[in-house]
Amino acid sequence: MPKPFHVLYRILLTASFAMIAADLTVGLPFGMVWFAVCAGTGAALCLAVGAGAARGARTGETARTIDPPVGGRWSALNSPADRVPSHGTHRYGQACAIDLVAEPEPGSGRQRPGFAALWPLTRPHSDFPAYGAPVLAVADATVVRADDRQRDHRSRNSWPAALWQMLLAGGVRDLGGTRFVLGNHVVLDLGDGVHALYAHLRRGSLTVRPGDRVTAGQPLAECGNSGNSTEPHVHFQLMDAPDPDVAHGLPFTWRGIGIPAAGEAFDTRTGV
Repeated sequence: MPKPFHVLYRILLTASFAMIAADLTVGLPFGMVWFAVCAGTGAALCLAVGAGAARGARTGETARTIDPPVGGRWSALNSPADRVPSHGTHRYGQACAIDLVAEPEPGSGRQRPGFAALWPLTRPHSDFPAYGAPVLAVADATVVRADDRQRDHRSRNSWPAALWQMLLAGGVRDLGGTRFVLGNHVVLDLGDGVHALYAHLRRGSLTVRPGDRVTAGQPLAECGNSGNSTEPHVHFQLMDAPDPDVAHGLPFTWRGIGIPAAGEAFDTRTGV
């Protein structure tokens, strides 16, 4: 999605929300309310037209072979092995993105919490095996973006919390821009116009900063639950620019593993 559409969308939607809030609290003339409606409609049109302009995402290219971004036993969610765009949108360069959740080691006695209908509404980070797990460089690369100042919030894996996330928290983060959607994140330049993005990292866990050179397998940070995330997990994608606002998603495959489908577990130590 071209950058101007992102900027105009956020301006118009922010103006619309502000005018509606003002009308509900102090009351506004009909003309101002009509302006709020028009601004909201304009924001929706910007999003639709901008998303249409991004339909040329470079998903038909040959998949780039890289190392996996995590180590140990994990499961995939929202995988490009099942559909593209994997997250239902081309925005933020995530046409081929994948989400990863850590699975407990066999015999550990731990379980990854499932989705709850009503209770508990939220869960602490420590309930999830992924929280604090190392996130690894997928290739030799240069760090071009690194941000780990945002807080890690509790899980949103119940229906009430998920609705809060979708109807309010996610929308507010979207208005704030890419940084607030991704949470703490790292972007690597792999060369040849290819960039790797890791999102939702743990606050204060980054071991690299922009300009650093890293090698494949080197720890970059830890898995967290920052940004637009429902539980601790690693969001990973390849894209053709360092700015997710303007990037197109790129296909990839992990050396020795391929690309697991949603719900499929894999172990980087055994390749299956």
